[in-house]
Amino acid sequence: LMFSGLGLTLLLWAGAALTDTVTGRVVGVTDGDTITVLDSDKHQHTIRVAGIDAPEKKQPFGQRSKENLSRLVFGKAVEVKWSKRDRYQRIVGKVMVAEPGCQRPDCAKTLDAGLDQVAAGFAWWYRKYAKEQSAEDAGAYESAEQEARARHVGLWSDVDPMPPWDWRKKDR
Repeated sequence: LMFSGLGLTLLLWAGAALTDTVTGRVVGVTDGDTITVLDSDKHQHTIRVAGIDAPEKKQPFGQRSKENLSRLVFGKAVEVKWSKRDRYQRIVGKVMVAEPGCQRPDCAKTLDAGLDQVAAGFAWWYRKYAKEQSAEDAGAYESAEQEARARHVGLWSDVDPMPPWDWRKKDR
């Protein structure tokens, strides 16, 4: 099978944009932006929620961030759309779950857990990786953070909340 230069370039470019999907039940919540999903083949996948950075466990609001994410996804079926792994080999993906009120097993997964974390004031929108989000998602996450800041909810009730990326540097 032969490809011209342009054909190969387009093929590679198209492949880079493809997303994979992991579906399963959330069996663990490590912190406000990391979960463990068990798929139907009983494989565990560590998922880093895309588009957000939550406070570290020992940081102010770290525990509340983890609790909020647990309330949203723990024990529930999720669909994770992803196209990359981080340096720890975790899947970095958009985590979709059914609305909390839905009691049926076939509920549509329409709630974006990452966006909810930002809107509730339990995570920052991770601007550094905005180019990896769709323009629609980046806009929604940015607006959610601005609104959470304006309402002083969650970590925004602190006078001067420290972003987790600065908190991590401080400990080095």
